[in-house]
Amino acid sequence: MSRRESTTGATRVLIMSTTAFTLMFAVWLMFGILGVPIQKELKLSDPQLAWLSAVAVLNGSLWRLPAGMLTDRIGGRKVTIAMLLLTAIPCFFLTQAQGYGALLVLAFLVGFAGNLFSVGVAWNSAWTPKERQGFALGVFGAGNVGASVTKLLLVLFPAIIAGTAGHVYFGVFEGGWRIFPAIYAVALIVMAIAVFVVVPRRDKVAGAGKPIGEMLAPLKQVRVWRFSLYYAAVFGAYVALSAWLPHYYVENFDIELRTAALLTATFIFPASLLRPVGGWFSDRFGARRVMYWTFGLMMLSTGLLMMPNGHITISHADGTESQHLAYHLGLPAFVILVFLLGCAMGIGKAAVYKHIPEYFPDNVGSVGGLVGMFGGLGGFVLPPLFAYTKEWSGFPTSTFFVLFVLTVICALWMHWTVVRMLHEKTPELARHLESPTAS
Repeated sequence: MSRRESTTGATRVLIMSTTAFTLMFAVWLMFGILGVPIQKELKLSDPQLAWLSAVAVLNGSLWRLPAGMLTDRIGGRKVTIAMLLLTAIPCFFLTQAQGYGALLVLAFLVGFAGNLFSVGVAWNSAWTPKERQGFALGVFGAGNVGASVTKLLLVLFPAIIAGTAGHVYFGVFEGGWRIFPAIYAVALIVMAIAVFVVVPRRDKVAGAGKPIGEMLAPLKQVRVWRFSLYYAAVFGAYVALSAWLPHYYVENFDIELRTAALLTATFIFPASLLRPVGGWFSDRFGARRVMYWTFGLMMLSTGLLMMPNGHITISHADGTESQHLAYHLGLPAFVILVFLLGCAMGIGKAAVYKHIPEYFPDNVGSVGGLVGMFGGLGGFVLPPLFAYTKEWSGFPTSTFFVLFVLTVICALWMHWTVVRMLHEKTPELARHLESPTAS
């Protein structure tokens, strides 16, 4: 394959994989907003509703490691087409679901869509030169914006559910909330055909013929698990907040669901679309430096967001009381801070994945799959933590306390690693805390 053909092929792979990932991400997280009409129709309790999103997120994380490894062995083209078609099947049957049990099973199966991420990472890494991998992976990762597709459709077409309810289309698809999985099922099949037609038939395969044991060997290294924790903070928290914020806005600021969906999009867009910027920054300045910026901004924003509204009351010896340090975070300030948090996550997600092809160029599928799996599992674990900390503390802002603690742990581990690395490289300076004075 000539250099020109390789460059053209890499561009086509990047465009088609990003488009497919955007669609699959929309399918993966559609229950975050469709849960409201589903709960009303089936008269579900809040825990039952929460499990619909949870099982989808769980299944969208579990298979990222084997999906990435399979891509390294047989190529991303085959795996992407297969996953698009396999996801379309439960998506179609979701339009026929009438009971909670069937809905729960189908939500789990539809969640398989989330595993396409590790496929795209390995696929684009195989096609893209090292000096452009950060940007390419950032562009692909911007497909996270798919989380806002269902929300924006409701904002742009508020009558799409009520206006289609009670109707049957083509003798198969019912209206109401079921119109969304119907649209997605058709779109998945069309996308599979487009990938088959557009992407080069002769795929690049990074790990063809490599033994599975050799592909899994890097997972023994501590840095792989450190990258996984980083990704849980920047991606897992993103997934969790994408589903949690509409409820948070409605409960704490007394606004309509449509407005809450729109405000949530102001978090989703920067957390997704700035990923290419994060990739470019990582190529230009280095991934580790970008991670310092990311964790710094995340600690600042979550540190302010976790502060409860109120004031400190001091009881004096003479029986009087005085109030001090009043603090109140209104809706505009909250939206701005959440926007900044989304900016940090969008840039940080690309920086984490910039590390992987640099440290593990021959095992991007397995390492990227594990890191992606833990990031997705973070999106499964964090919402219950949000709920339990709120129940224990009584403060809704404890949501951001959880994220603040997670970010601090990541930042400290990263800094400790950097300091240890520098001491190993320059042991003669390890014990010198002060610069030597000029003679």
